[in-house]
Amino acid sequence: MLAVLLVVELLAVGTLAASIPFAVDQLPDNWALFTAVLVGAGVLSTEASLGVERMRHQSDETPHIDLSSVWTFAAAALLPGAAASVVVLGIYGHLYARVWRGGVPPHRAIYSTATVVLAVQAASAVTGLVERDELFTSLPGLAAVLLAVLAYAAVNMVLVVAAIVLSGPNRDLTTFLQVLTRTDEAVLEFATLSMGALAAGAMGALGPAYAVLVLPPLIVLHRTVLVRQLEEAASVDGKTGLLNAAAWHVRAVRALRRAERTGGRAGLLVLDLDHFKAVNDRYGHLVGDQVLAAVAEAVRDEVRDDDLVGRFGGEEFVVLLAGSDAEDGRVAAAAVAERIRSRIADIRVEVPGARGTVAVDNLTVSIGGASYPTDGADLGQLLEVADTAMYAAKRAGRNTVRMGLHAVPSGAVRPVPRHRP
Repeated sequence: MLAVLLVVELLAVGTLAASIPFAVDQLPDNWALFTAVLVGAGVLSTEASLGVERMRHQSDETPHIDLSSVWTFAAAALLPGAAASVVVLGIYGHLYARVWRGGVPPHRAIYSTATVVLAVQAASAVTGLVERDELFTSLPGLAAVLLAVLAYAAVNMVLVVAAIVLSGPNRDLTTFLQVLTRTDEAVLEFATLSMGALAAGAMGALGPAYAVLVLPPLIVLHRTVLVRQLEEAASVDGKTGLLNAAAWHVRAVRALRRAERTGGRAGLLVLDLDHFKAVNDRYGHLVGDQVLAAVAEAVRDEVRDDDLVGRFGGEEFVVLLAGSDAEDGRVAAAAVAERIRSRIADIRVEVPGARGTVAVDNLTVSIGGASYPTDGADLGQLLEVADTAMYAAKRAGRNTVRMGLHAVPSGAVRPVPRHRP
């Protein structure tokens, strides 16, 4: 992680230094005015949405689109790379002073700034392939703008996502691609870059003062993004990152309605950790929360991306396995349940203590399941059957799986692929 940070930051400094001699010869006559207007517009838009940006950082600690790319991409389209980088430094310096300081570590702020510097260098290099006077007035110019948008997004998003993945527990290509292709973030990034292209076109054709026309829709977009972010935060359990009970219930009802319309099948699992109270009593609730988070990650890893995983409270979890293609939905759900049960049994949580690190292991789970439409026609009936089956697993000695009102014979359980082809 440290190596990646240093390489990206050094690369940003190196490309900026190397681009300065070329920028001197390519500076337009009004470059100072463009630079001042773009930095001023970025500062003004941040100040106008200061409360919104601070709330976004408080409600979501993970990196997110800050909408400043409207101005930084406009700089890349109107100015050489070195001058556009000056705009980036001005806007992001103000962002750190007014929004990030105290909440974002300095090394993360520097890395974010470095990724944007590289992005504007790439975009400016693309737009520099045509005369800037023809950038928004000719077909080759419009093609260059579109390619510049793609170059900016590719550089910035790939570097940011790489940092996110490297700082997380799963450092693999699959996780990288999953984070990179998050639809909402990608759409928002391209929306802000498109606004930046429009701002650059208006400023280049009509004058720098027309940047003010972008401010009102940008402020509205800030507030719209905040609403979406708060809705997402309200649907997530804070300790595990899974859906909370209310959000899971709403989405599960929708999924079953889709299954009813299409004649599909679905499976429902209710999981309850065995003797979890003993973990809290022995190690404390903070360690118990770490165990819950580890269990949540294990369950999430053992199901498909479109399956719904939620925390029902305490040490109880619930999974809706949507769209099972197996003829016997109960057997298919039992296979997934067995995989989850085995994965949880392998969990080991390292806990630092006064006498050294202590490992919390020997975790087990009792799982009950039901299948749609065999065991019930709606979510309430499925939950009742699965909950009854879970208590049957408890009575059978725990660390086992029961489906419906009876156990599925172990020989009937067959592997179910984690992801659809």
